[in-house]
Amino acid sequence: MHGANLGTLLRTCDAVGACLAVPRFGWVDEAIVRGNTLRRPSCIHRAGDPAGWLRAQKDGGAHIVGVELADEAIRLAELPTASRRTVMVLGHEATGIPPEALDLLDTAVEIPMLGTGESLNVAVAGSLVLYKLAGLI
Repeated sequence: MHGANLGTLLRTCDAVGACLAVPRFGWVDEAIVRGNTLRRPSCIHRAGDPAGWLRAQKDGGAHIVGVELADEAIRLAELPTASRRTVMVLGHEATGIPPEALDLLDTAVEIPMLGTGESLNVAVAGSLVLYKLAGLI
């Protein structure tokens, strides 16, 4: 919902040695430039067809992990460190992961919450899961 989230996610990707994949929406490049505080080039993949890109990653052997509230979701604490190429999928803060991407998930992970909110900001949720996948927490 907010372009600044991409800058936060890009910094987290850099911190854990990952790349950021983004759709080719008109506002994305501007949001990345505005939110990028890194002093060196970052690894960014631009997907013209996000669902097609995700399918190609899965067909290429990547494990697809989605951060989503779902019946079959595992809790963040149960998520193992990535042992092979892994793609983490984040959805829109209001509508979640689109159905065409949900169908490609190998694992859904949820972040438990004790308060009254139903979800975290997408950049915060993504950062937590990236650190867990990287084995840094």
